[in-house]
Amino acid sequence: MEKLKSTNNYLIVIVGPTAIGKTALSIQLAKHFNCDIVSCDSRQFYKEMTIGTAVPSTDELKQATHHFIQNKSISENYSVGDYEKEVLPLLDRLFLKNNIQIVVGGSGLYVDAILKGFDDFPEVSTEIKSEIDQNYEEKGFEYLQEKLQQLDPFYFDFLKTTNPQTLVNQQRMKRFIGVSMAANAPYSSFLNQDKNKRNFTPIIIGLEAPRDVMYDRINKRVDIMMNNGLLLEVANLKENQQLNALQTVGYRELFDFIDGKISLDEAVEEIKKNTRRFAKRQITWFKRNEATEWFSYQTPIKNILSYINEFTR
Repeated sequence: MEKLKSTNNYLIVIVGPTAIGKTALSIQLAKHFNCDIVSCDSRQFYKEMTIGTAVPSTDELKQATHHFIQNKSISENYSVGDYEKEVLPLLDRLFLKNNIQIVVGGSGLYVDAILKGFDDFPEVSTEIKSEIDQNYEEKGFEYLQEKLQQLDPFYFDFLKTTNPQTLVNQQRMKRFIGVSMAANAPYSSFLNQDKNKRNFTPIIIGLEAPRDVMYDRINKRVDIMMNNGLLLEVANLKENQQLNALQTVGYRELFDFIDGKISLDEAVEEIKKNTRRFAKRQITWFKRNEATEWFSYQTPIKNILSYINEFTR
């Protein structure tokens, strides 16, 4: 076992598309550096979902200490903001034991929560949200316009440059009004504040493969999931299918099969197709970060270790 000889904290962040081998690499590195693994795969947080989220196997979990694996329930209202508030103190504690730790996952927004953080807004009470919803139901879109112009003229002017009557912008306006009311200050005053300082240097490692190889790995993984009982897992969650946690690839398609909308073969093909599309979006997201060092999924571990050690010198 080797520990980096540095007084600084280093966070190895392993990213890439689904089914590329991130879990296997994270375990190899965790065993080498004798450190923990923190998941930032938002689908793996939920204890009721195992097969369809490719949660590490029992054997894999035994090889290294994992965090944020099946630690929440699908019934919990859990956001990326909640994750940021929980994961940063955890990393602080882990760095006291070892100055190198590992984060792994394919949820880009959750990776950003760790590396960069988000603007810090006050909590909006249920009472304020209900008041806004009720006024919107009674007075319509004009209520949102007038209230936002009153509370935050800057953001009201900004929204006029977009199409404000789209559903997305209506939800945004409710959010802006709610924050302004809760804080008794304009929503825009909370933007672009200094983010929380991070007490680590990130070492971002991306795994990639030629597109045909990546698609083949995805297709094979879906077949393995089905053979391992994914349909039964989804059937057992049927009564909760409206929950946000279950609005995800691998579950939506099988709910459609159970509801008689499509055949099982069609559902499986839809899972494969939608997973491939998801992988393309993951690559687009992670390629934006120029600090990421990309390796082939077949790269020997010694080459990746060499990069890590060179990075820290």
